[in-house]
Amino acid sequence: MPTGDGGAEPSIRNWLAEARATIDRVDPADLAAELATGAVLVDTRDSADRATEGKLPGALVITRNLLEWRLAPSSPNRLFTIHEDSRVIVVCNDGFSSSIAAATLRRLGLRRAADLNGGFRAWRRLDAHG
Repeated sequence: MPTGDGGAEPSIRNWLAEARATIDRVDPADLAAELATGAVLVDTRDSADRATEGKLPGALVITRNLLEWRLAPSSPNRLFTIHEDSRVIVVCNDGFSSSIAAATLRRLGLRRAADLNGGFRAWRRLDAHG
């Protein structure tokens, strides 16, 4: 819906679309290949979801509220192995908040940040049928 100034009205759909336009989205079927080439997998799901739905093998667990502090190249609290060219794949439940998180990490200098298309649940469905 247009606004008085001719621009689009802010919405979560627009925000998500803008975020996704700036990142790579990794398909669950391609995740193993990404990890084999050194990508860092980051699970941002909360502890209740991990306890209920399961863990993502090989993932580093960093809660969403700490993500930028642990991964932004300019953060004094970042993990020492993370740098501007690190390939980091962010995972959430369904692939929505991870898109926004990956776009934020790119804005903070992590040039190859991506997210898992469809999130943990898409990966789990593929794993169950793979």
